[in-house]
Amino acid sequence: MTIQRRSVRALTIAGVLAAGFAFLPGAQAQPADHAGHATAAAQQSAADASTFKAGDITVTAPWTRATPGGAKVAGGYLKIVNNGSAADRLVKAESAIAGHVEIHEMTMTGGVMKMRPITDGLVIKPGQSVELAPSGLHVMFMDLKQPLKQGETVKATLAFEKAGPLEVVFKVNALGATPTHKH
Repeated sequence: MTIQRRSVRALTIAGVLAAGFAFLPGAQAQPADHAGHATAAAQQSAADASTFKAGDITVTAPWTRATPGGAKVAGGYLKIVNNGSAADRLVKAESAIAGHVEIHEMTMTGGVMKMRPITDGLVIKPGQSVELAPSGLHVMFMDLKQPLKQGETVKATLAFEKAGPLEVVFKVNALGATPTHKH
C-alpha cells in the first residue's frame, strides 16, 4: 500500500470516527433526555459500576459507539486519573472483539484531521487526568470481529507501565452517540 493510500485510509477512518457515523443512513445523534433524573444514590451506583482501579490508576466511564455491519474499526473513550505521586503510562490495550487495539491521537492541522497511533504510550502525570474522547485521544479497536450493538458491553484490558493490567468494560452506546452530558 502506498503512502498516499495509507494517508487516505487514515483520513477516512478519522473522518468516520469524528463524524460518529452520523452520515450513515438511519444514524441519528441521540438527544439529551433530561426527564426523570436518577437519585444521587442511583447515580453513585451507576458510577461505581463504570469505575475500574489498578494501583494508583482509576479509569471511569468507558464507552464506545455501536457500529454498522461491516465496520472494521470503533473508537473507545474513557477518563484515566493518576492518584499517585509518580507518572504512569498506558502502554497497551487488548480486547477479544478486535484483531488489535491501539491508542490513537486525532489532531486538526491546517484544516485537515490527522490520526496517528501513540507508539510510546500515553503518559498520565501524577495527580492529573487524561480524557479519551471523540476527536482527540481514543482507544482504537481495529479489525473488529463483529459489529458492536447498542446496549452490549465490550471487555478490554488496559496495560499500564506501573499499575499493570486493568480489565475494563466499555458500554456500547447508540450509533453516533456523544459523550454523556454533565450538570
